[in-house]
Amino acid sequence: MKQNIRRAPLLAVAALLSFGANPAFAEEAATDAPTPTISVDLTLGVYSDYRFRGLSLSDKDPAFQPALTVTHKSGLYASVWGSNIAANSGDDLEIDLTAGYSGNVGDGFKVGALAVYYVYPGASSLNYVEFQGSLSRDIGPANIGVTVAYSPKQDNIGNLDNTYVAINGSVPLGSSPFKLAGSFGIEDGAFGNKKRDWSLGVTTDVKGFIVGVSYIDTARTGGASIGKATAVFSVSRTF
Repeated sequence: MKQNIRRAPLLAVAALLSFGANPAFAEEAATDAPTPTISVDLTLGVYSDYRFRGLSLSDKDPAFQPALTVTHKSGLYASVWGSNIAANSGDDLEIDLTAGYSGNVGDGFKVGALAVYYVYPGASSLNYVEFQGSLSRDIGPANIGVTVAYSPKQDNIGNLDNTYVAINGSVPLGSSPFKLAGSFGIEDGAFGNKKRDWSLGVTTDVKGFIVGVSYIDTARTGGASIGKATAVFSVSRTF
C-alpha cells in the first residue's frame, strides 16, 4: 500500500565562499559581493536506512539520495531529489519534484511554502501531491520550528486526505563542532491513524562532509517492522 512510500521535502543548502590571503580583503570582498541571481546546488547523501516520518522506505537497507536544487535570490526554488526504496509494485525508485519559497519575515522568523510531487517511475498509480508550510525562528544559539504537510484527497492515496504536523529544533553543543537536532511528528489520514514519530541526533562538519547519527522511533504503526526503533547513520555533501 502507498503508506510505505513517501519522502520529505528537500532542504536547500547555501555555500559560503572565502578567498584571498588578506583576511580584511576577504571580509570586504564577501560583504561587497552581489548575491547571485541564480544558484545551483548538488547534494549527495548516503544513509544507512531511508526513514521518512519514522518509517523505513528502504526496508532497513542503505539508501543513496542525490538532489539538485536551483534557487533564485528572491527565495523561490525548484529541486529534484531521488532515492532507492524497497520494491513497491515492481518499482524501487522514488523521485520528488519540488517547487517552493523560503524567506525571512518579521523579527527573525523564517517561512517556507512548497509543493511536492512524489513520483514512482514504473508505478505511476502511486504518484501523489503534497503541500507544506513551515515557520522557524532562532532563539539564542538554538533554532525551533514547526512544519505542516497536507495531501488533499487523491485517487492514488485511496481518496483520503492526509495531515502531518511536526515540531523540530537544533542547538550547537557548546563550543564543540557538534549540533544536536530533534523532532516530533503526528500523522493522520491516508498514511496513518494518529501515527507518531520522533528523532534525536547529532551532526558535525568534517572537511565539508556533514556526518550524523540519529535515533528514530515511532508509535501507533500497528507493530509494523519498518517502524521499529533504529539508529541511522548518514554522510552528505553539497557542491
